[in-house]
Amino acid sequence: MSLVQPSSVRAKKAIRTVGQNYQAWSLLAFLSIVMVGGIGWRLGYLQLAEAEKHNLQAESNRIRLIPKLPVRGNIFDRQGRLLASSRLSHSVFLWPRVAKRDDWFQTRQRLSQILTIPEAEIQKLIDKQGRNVNTLVPIARSLTPAQITALAELSSDRDGLEVDIEAVRNYPNKDIAAHILGYTGEITDKELGELRSQGYRLGDVIGQMGVEAAFEKELRGEWGGFQIEVDGSGKAIRALGSKRARPGQDLQLTIDLNVQKAAEAALGNRKGAIVAINPNTGEVLALVSRPSFDPNIFSSRISPKIWKELQSKDHPFVNRALRGFPPASTFKIVTATAGIESGKFSPKSVLQTYGSLNIGGTVFRDWNGAGFGPLGFAGALQWSSDTFFYQIGKGVGGPTLIDWTRKYGFGKKTGIELKSEESKGLVADDTWKQKNLKLAWSVGDTVNMSIGQGFLQASPLQVAVMFSVPANGGYLVKPHLLKSKEPVSKWRKSLNIKPETLKVLRQGLRAVVNAGTGKALNSPTIPPASGKSGTAEAPPGANHIWFGGYAPSDKPEIVVVAFGEHEGKDGGGGKIAAPMVLRVMEAYFNAKKPPAKPVK
Repeated sequence: MSLVQPSSVRAKKAIRTVGQNYQAWSLLAFLSIVMVGGIGWRLGYLQLAEAEKHNLQAESNRIRLIPKLPVRGNIFDRQGRLLASSRLSHSVFLWPRVAKRDDWFQTRQRLSQILTIPEAEIQKLIDKQGRNVNTLVPIARSLTPAQITALAELSSDRDGLEVDIEAVRNYPNKDIAAHILGYTGEITDKELGELRSQGYRLGDVIGQMGVEAAFEKELRGEWGGFQIEVDGSGKAIRALGSKRARPGQDLQLTIDLNVQKAAEAALGNRKGAIVAINPNTGEVLALVSRPSFDPNIFSSRISPKIWKELQSKDHPFVNRALRGFPPASTFKIVTATAGIESGKFSPKSVLQTYGSLNIGGTVFRDWNGAGFGPLGFAGALQWSSDTFFYQIGKGVGGPTLIDWTRKYGFGKKTGIELKSEESKGLVADDTWKQKNLKLAWSVGDTVNMSIGQGFLQASPLQVAVMFSVPANGGYLVKPHLLKSKEPVSKWRKSLNIKPETLKVLRQGLRAVVNAGTGKALNSPTIPPASGKSGTAEAPPGANHIWFGGYAPSDKPEIVVVAFGEHEGKDGGGGKIAAPMVLRVMEAYFNAKKPPAKPVK
């Protein structure tokens, strides 16, 4: 076989080889142009189109934002005495961007030991913000001297860990007025989601209850802070600028600290509430709920375990002054009003009272089991005769009694600023009973309601508003906590009660103290007073006890209502609650006495 190829074959092979080499170089040149062009286009895009974005990223790497919480506004009583303020305290912060990842495990472990906070909780705080955040993340507030020393030593060799001074909330009177003032605490995840658009951020402090929550916008103030330039390791190089935090607005309340303290002492360790208001203006002079708490405990971080323990102690965060309970015989003020105003009974009506009455097949007894003989309205209030008011309730009928109950402000919120904590109470009617119990309203329901029992529920504050009606001449007042320069007319409206009805009510309430169930208030230590007791059945526990009163009887300045939840083990409202009212009134009127003249 010959190894020499024909010339035609060699020519074709030569032509194909040259073409292939040319195509390869062309392809390589094309790819090079594309790549260089792509890189150039990308560089141009980064330098031009995204220049601002990357400049900001570079700035964020070297500019550190150190926010400063504003100082929260102070809260004062009506005389300018301090109820809530701010104090300086040491807090520990972490800057995740600077903290070295290699050291984080040991840092977190030591922080947990020093602060007695679980490591998982510390890690959760960092995870919420993210490691690239440029602001300080608060880890703990209100550090002890021992913690400050230990953290100073730790921060000396741990980048991103700082101890700084900031203002935290302080309540100089501890648990006094706790349910009025409320407390502040770090913003929750839910609250942050709702309030982020208003400038709130993780670690922010916010009002969580009471006046602190109701007036959060006024008390909060405005964030400040400053910027510093840092090097690659996070060390400060120079300050770039600052914005002063704007402090919150100071508030003056209607509360009288002396009256508040007297009410706190009068209630003592009993579970319940005391409310004192000006019956003419609706100004709240004192508002106490027991059990209570010290709001200062929230100035530092509270563990879930401690929070659970606090809540388990008879619900100390429930404001019993704003929660509904059966008002018992204090409600006979409303029944008497309905009886006379309806025209079914005259102011001079006299009814025979009995040991019991059979109404609609049910036996309704009087509290003394014997009755009081014939009584008029004033006498029936004086002795709190149940069978008298059974007859009044039955006589006016359910719709009329319910209508007057609502006119007196029951079944709706009073309008006090603590609206998120206030209960409307309950004024049941046929519609309510049909919906909830699948039963029609009966005469027995009206009879029960006539003495403040059955489905009726009212808060101590609502009962104080009720007592204000006969005290001020027939006006329904709107209780409020913020001191106001508004005219009295803004805070009350007339119920258009006839003068003869008001006269009967005031005669009866004065007789209660003079010679009836409220003789504990018949004391020379206060001006002549008027009032009404109440004892509500509350099975399976002991009875609830009530006493409400006002003084002076001829020109009332103060209404006080005392309530004891299941505190009727040793007696009724006249025996246990009336002395509480007396102590509060003594504090109020003693403060009004002119100072004694020095003996020459």
